[in-house]
Amino acid sequence: MECMINNQRIAVIVPAYNEEPTIADVIAVLKSSPLLDEIIVVSDGSTDHTADVARAAGAMVYELLPNVGKGHAMRYGVAQTTAPIVVFIDADLRRLTANHIAALVTPVAEGTLAMNIGMQDRGAIISRFVHHLPLISGQRAMRREIIEAIPEHFLNGFMAETSLTYYCKSHHLAYGTVPLIGLSMRRKYEKVGWPKGVIEYIKMSTQIIVAMARIRIAHLFGKF
Repeated sequence: MECMINNQRIAVIVPAYNEEPTIADVIAVLKSSPLLDEIIVVSDGSTDHTADVARAAGAMVYELLPNVGKGHAMRYGVAQTTAPIVVFIDADLRRLTANHIAALVTPVAEGTLAMNIGMQDRGAIISRFVHHLPLISGQRAMRREIIEAIPEHFLNGFMAETSLTYYCKSHHLAYGTVPLIGLSMRRKYEKVGWPKGVIEYIKMSTQIIVAMARIRIAHLFGKF
């Protein structure tokens, strides 16, 4: 299947850790998009049937052992393709559509943006202010050289999304956001229960704050 925008190959990479309940539906939508040439799933140390389900759904699947973190899985996925445009999609999404994919990919494929970030639907009120918050969404389309230019240690944990955004900002590359109306995801408390889910949210928030500080300090000293 050939990309219909400027004849550029576009690969979508889905980092996944124990996302058996949702990954088949995500892949079905990705396969329905005429804009995507490759669908790559990187199962990052999954202990359930994520890899088997993704493979049965029609994706090219790579399995990493042990769990090495989302940023490493993202880089690994990029290394498996030569496509000049890469798209990252989370494996735990609900109500993803081909229209979401088109809205995310088109500005990058047309050359308007170097990176485009898809923001999930958080309701009419919160969505008005989401662009003022840290852009940590896992739904991103970008020129592959952006992620390749970032040192791997800046892609650990929740540093990945923060690093990608700040790289574009600090290198004066055009990037933007697009609301993905109706899109939601399987929440942490649904995966691990409320007590552990709350702890995970706190850890995530802490990592994001630390990542923002580390990246800015590194940039100040010319190391990012």
